[in-house]
Amino acid sequence: MSEVGNLGPRSVPPAGDDAVLPFEIEGLDVRGRVIQMGPALTSMLARHDYPLPVAKLLGEAIVLAVLLGSSLKFEGQFLLQTQTDGPVDMLVVDYRTPGRLRAYARFNAERVAEMAGAGTLEPAALLGTGILGMTIDQGPHTSRYQGIVPLDGSSLEEVAHTYFAQSEQIPTRVRLAVAEMMTRDDAGAMAHSWRAGGLMVQFLPQSEERMRRRDLPGGDAPGGVEADDGDEDDAWVEASSMVGTIEDHELIDPEVPAERLLYRLFHERGVRVFEASGVRDQCSCSRDKIEGLLRSFTAEEIRDSIEDGAISVTCEFCGLRYVFDPAEFAA
Repeated sequence: MSEVGNLGPRSVPPAGDDAVLPFEIEGLDVRGRVIQMGPALTSMLARHDYPLPVAKLLGEAIVLAVLLGSSLKFEGQFLLQTQTDGPVDMLVVDYRTPGRLRAYARFNAERVAEMAGAGTLEPAALLGTGILGMTIDQGPHTSRYQGIVPLDGSSLEEVAHTYFAQSEQIPTRVRLAVAEMMTRDDAGAMAHSWRAGGLMVQFLPQSEERMRRRDLPGGDAPGGVEADDGDEDDAWVEASSMVGTIEDHELIDPEVPAERLLYRLFHERGVRVFEASGVRDQCSCSRDKIEGLLRSFTAEEIRDSIEDGAISVTCEFCGLRYVFDPAEFAA
């Protein structure tokens, strides 16, 4: 990760949409990442006929997965997945380095419509109760890691905070925002798109004094010193409080680039940004992969898969349809 420089009113060119911008505030021992999403998000959401609240919920999951997955230091995959009893019973976001994204939501249309009629379409209610799993796979030479946290009526922001407190023991603050955009094209026709933004900060102190103060009870801070009766380090309180002032519109507004938002929040402490990395809508499905899967089927399973004389497989992520001749699998 190469350094770009300290932020000032005119110091750094904007990273633009669909680019993760890492940053650090040295005076607060805080590091983080920020992103604004536009075309890539619109592409992923537009190909499915999602109801508005379902699309918005999946958009939040996509932004969260990007903020977390973009921290991978090597080639690998970050998978975010929910399994719940709510109307949206599954969300899947697959992030693969360098910046390849695909996402999918499974939902019960009747239950979503009932909630819309009752006016209870809050994201937490759409998810219901269940679990959220985060899986990191950095190839065959490293161990696969999976963290699981309960979903119990909390927002995805709150779940992320719980995950880091329990699994990583790193003080973390996350902000997510997603919005549907309606504009007019050159011909005056209405054009539909999506925008989203996210920001994550983490307290990663270098000094032993701050490490002791931020450690959780029972933690492994130097010298075995635990947190001071739950007191938080003043630097982390300041950083977390500043993130709490962010309005949704600031995260998604194309007229407020990520650099300007960071400068507004932390310019008094000095904020340094690093080289941005792009993300894009790119599914990993292929005809060869699906053919390999079909060749693992038994003869009976192949027969059961035939409809109108062909085997048809549609990717749930990107919607591409692959058609095979059953004779290819006769052996």
